[in-house]
Amino acid sequence: MGSKSSNYWESDVILVTGGAGFIGANFILDWLAEHGEPVLNLDKLTYAGNLENLASLHGDERHLFVQGDIGDRALIGKLLAEHQPRAIINFAAESHVDRSIHGPEDFIQTNIVGTFHLLEEVRGYWNGLGDTEKAAFRFLHVSTDEVYGSLGKDDPAFTEETPFAPNSPYSASKASSDHLVRAYHHTYGLPVLTTNCSNNYGPYQFPEKLIPLMILNATNAKPLPIYGDGMNVRDWLYVSDHCAAIRAVLAKGRVGETYNIGGWNEMPNLDIVHTVCSLLDEMQPSADGPATRLITYVKDRPGHDRRYAIDANKIHRELGWKPAETFETGIRKTVKWYLDNMGWVDNVTSGAYREWIGKQYAT
Repeated sequence: MGSKSSNYWESDVILVTGGAGFIGANFILDWLAEHGEPVLNLDKLTYAGNLENLASLHGDERHLFVQGDIGDRALIGKLLAEHQPRAIINFAAESHVDRSIHGPEDFIQTNIVGTFHLLEEVRGYWNGLGDTEKAAFRFLHVSTDEVYGSLGKDDPAFTEETPFAPNSPYSASKASSDHLVRAYHHTYGLPVLTTNCSNNYGPYQFPEKLIPLMILNATNAKPLPIYGDGMNVRDWLYVSDHCAAIRAVLAKGRVGETYNIGGWNEMPNLDIVHTVCSLLDEMQPSADGPATRLITYVKDRPGHDRRYAIDANKIHRELGWKPAETFETGIRKTVKWYLDNMGWVDNVTSGAYREWIGKQYAT
């Protein structure tokens, strides 16, 4: 997809790691629609990385895909030397809490060791740039609100000053990578930016996560598994709003700073499921009755954080960003997208996926 010899590749370029995953793919699609600046996309193509997410870019010279690992220093060094990106946006990560509980090693390798190798190669590349290019360069690290731990019902929302208190192997690995990024700024001067986002939802999300899983199961008349009492609270952020926030941080964020990105939509999981069911009843009603009939409570997962909440005042105050979508508008778009794209869903839900879901949500 694309060619180094194209005229596009004689201009500025950004490197996006993890660009075939849910958020990374949405970012690339939105970036090319908004900016048109070429994107070098590096993705390992693990189970959640899917080039079908970027099928609309087939033949688009502005997008060059390379399959590879952020931990492969030789490859990273080669790509940096060849393409001379002005910025790197690091989405590459193992990102599902449940998978981290069952098999934490991949999370340590990718999120900590991989980030370290990436930072080392970027540091060498950055040091070799001319003064003007060096001053303009940015390394933007995309992280999660889960690094802050869990909140009580009446606790104030997470700010950028909230101490880290991760409770799962996933969130601990992301907290570690955040610390590494911060250290490379303070020790070596690398011009970094970090974003910590709340729960994303929207098109192209791998259907192990709550919202697409509920849509997929309901349309197939399968149980809608809800952990515990369903009252775990999350802040929900529509993925295109997240992408817009990242663009704002990349363009105007203060070097060395962290920006929390949230949707101002705190809701219990049970309310999310009821909303999805209501929309499915409206858009694709079942002759067997309302989708809520399929709700099934399953044993809570270990160390399940009770509540996350993001205070996104800093990014609004400093950079002028706020979400364009309410939860009502975003979830309606999301449900409709999945119903309209069941071919995509069928292609990503392989036998390995079905085996995983069966193991994870056994009652």
